[in-house]
Amino acid sequence: MTEIAETAIVYPGTVLGEGCRILDYAVVGKQPALSPRSTAAREELPPLELGAGTIVSTGAVVFAGTTIGERAIVGDQACVRERCTIGDDVVVGRGSLVENDTTVGARTKIQADAYVTAYSTLEEDVFVAPCVVTTNDNFMGRTEKRHALRRGPTIRRGARIGGAAVLLPGIEVGEEAFVGAGAVVIRDVPPRALVVGNPARQIREVPAEELL
Repeated sequence: MTEIAETAIVYPGTVLGEGCRILDYAVVGKQPALSPRSTAAREELPPLELGAGTIVSTGAVVFAGTTIGERAIVGDQACVRERCTIGDDVVVGRGSLVENDTTVGARTKIQADAYVTAYSTLEEDVFVAPCVVTTNDNFMGRTEKRHALRRGPTIRRGARIGGAAVLLPGIEVGEEAFVGAGAVVIRDVPPRALVVGNPARQIREVPAEELL
């Protein structure tokens, strides 16, 4: 049975799967409000779709044009923007933000206060620790050529990103790689590599007993 709190806002057309829970003061299915200078697309978005058993927690906001799979959790005060595809059993932790046009694979965990920038790809079974920051624009809003180059990171299956790490635009973190806490990743990380530091450098490989 679907549960919608009295204080929650569910915009018309939103599709709620069986057993969804929309908790106090959550807002689901809203269209984005863009500034006059925003470069984001301005078309009317299709309704939000939430899979069976998904929970949108207290004060969370999920935008129209996004699809979230089954049994996902969007934590308290978290936000998932428009045109995202979120897989089954994903956790978006308290206060985290998943920006527009991002794909998150099944069973991925995004911990509290992480920032997943627009145009990112996170594959299945990825772990993103608290306060991780990802970026997508090497020009930080200057020059017109940046539009064609703007791209968030790609984090491959089973990779793990440690607390407060920073990932620069367009980098790829390979399958089963491990990025240490506080690392600043300025170039691609090979599969299974363990990298630390600023700039991040490989110190060894992930041991076999930690592989999925």
